[in-house]
Amino acid sequence: MELRLVLNYLDELCPPALAEDWDNTGLLIGSKDKAVSTVMTCLTLTPDVAAEALDRQVHLVITHHPVLFRAVKKLTDETAEGRMILNLVRAGIAVYSPHTSYDGAGEGINRQIAQGLGLAAVQPIRPSSKDPSLGAGRMGDLPHEASLGNFCERVKELLGVQRAWMIGDAARTVRRVGIACGAASDFMFDAARQGCDVLLTGEARFHACLEARSLGIALVLPGHYATERPAMETLAHVLLRKFPALAVFASQTERDPVQWV
Repeated sequence: MELRLVLNYLDELCPPALAEDWDNTGLLIGSKDKAVSTVMTCLTLTPDVAAEALDRQVHLVITHHPVLFRAVKKLTDETAEGRMILNLVRAGIAVYSPHTSYDGAGEGINRQIAQGLGLAAVQPIRPSSKDPSLGAGRMGDLPHEASLGNFCERVKELLGVQRAWMIGDAARTVRRVGIACGAASDFMFDAARQGCDVLLTGEARFHACLEARSLGIALVLPGHYATERPAMETLAHVLLRKFPALAVFASQTERDPVQWV
């Protein structure tokens, strides 16, 4: 199968127009005319994940976080990223990143979390000018009011983590929930203006936590990896259903670099 067919479908799932201006999405390494039969998804293409792709003779890696994110003036084997990319190119492995296009897609990461929490009346926090039903972040209402502490427990169970940071009084009541996966605490300003009681995001700076207290919005922070990696596993299943002739799987070596102790 031509890579082009897979990429066309990915662009339908994760419309490029939804990507943030600062982002680097789409096909980052490789040729659309390449034949593919094996696809691997991951959150971040690190040297150990790239080694897995090489070992399993993968033809396409779909990484949520882009490689070559910042301007590159040299691509040599003197850096870990350079060696990794050169090895991928030599092996003919293509690399695609949907990143913020996947975050804001109709069935993207934030929507998946909203569905997992059972939110009603879900809509983007920052609607797209081209389609207000799509856009960055998601917000919606819990079926019933809950304490912030109980909501945090629900998040931990959904995302499969043992711990999470919580900013706010555990006893306060929450109903309207904002969601912005990854490192997106800046969404708390939009979420607070639109009546959200709590924002679920992966991580936040200390001063952002102080700002949340001033705004009167709670934060739940289960970790960057926890809010985004499950959706890359889901994407592997979606692609396998669409293209049953392909071998599609999520990376088995990838682990959260942040360890809770």
